[in-house]
Amino acid sequence: MRLLFFGPPGAGKGTQAKIVAKEFNVEHISTGDILREAVNKGTDLGEKVKSIMERGELVPDEIMNELVKQKLEEVNSFILDGYPRTLEQAKFLDAVLKQIKKEIDAAVLIDVPEDEIVKRISNRRVCPNCGKVYNLITLKPKNDEKCDNCGTKIVQRDDDKENVVRERYRIYRKNTEPVIEYYRKNNKIVTVNGVQDVEEVTKELFNMLRRFRNNDNN
Repeated sequence: MRLLFFGPPGAGKGTQAKIVAKEFNVEHISTGDILREAVNKGTDLGEKVKSIMERGELVPDEIMNELVKQKLEEVNSFILDGYPRTLEQAKFLDAVLKQIKKEIDAAVLIDVPEDEIVKRISNRRVCPNCGKVYNLITLKPKNDEKCDNCGTKIVQRDDDKENVVRERYRIYRKNTEPVIEYYRKNNKIVTVNGVQDVEEVTKELFNMLRRFRNNDNN
């Protein structure tokens, strides 16, 4: 089984990818993991990545593409989480998969509307002392806005403020919509309602992917 996972920030994409990977015994490959692995290996490419990340810059497409290619040559079944992010990356991925004689079974879109994403993320709070994360809707602290662990006043991170979240969503839509349309034209996109509870999203994913696996076995 070879899958791509898409979804806006706060959709629960990473969480679901890990659950699915464990259930179906496939490797969960996130772009963050690929970058950390490259740095840890200390290869020439890894050293380039390290210096770029230390400067706080985005890793260029050509380096990210090469790292993904190397990883996909090592594994058979996988979930790619966070890649491709652009149309150019999607076309590169197709070329790589053709070269190594592998094919994507499905591109899974965990779909959550903007207002729901804003509600989820803007209600997130964190303890500046111990790092415990709360949500004022789904995971409130027991005592007003103080951390259950250490009593420190919990705070909202700048990245979680509404205007920042809306801008992140706008960028996601701008970059990812062409990629989603690309896979939709190739009849690869399957959409899951990400507004549901985590358990319901997981259940829907499991049912859908079991059908894929059964079709492959027939």
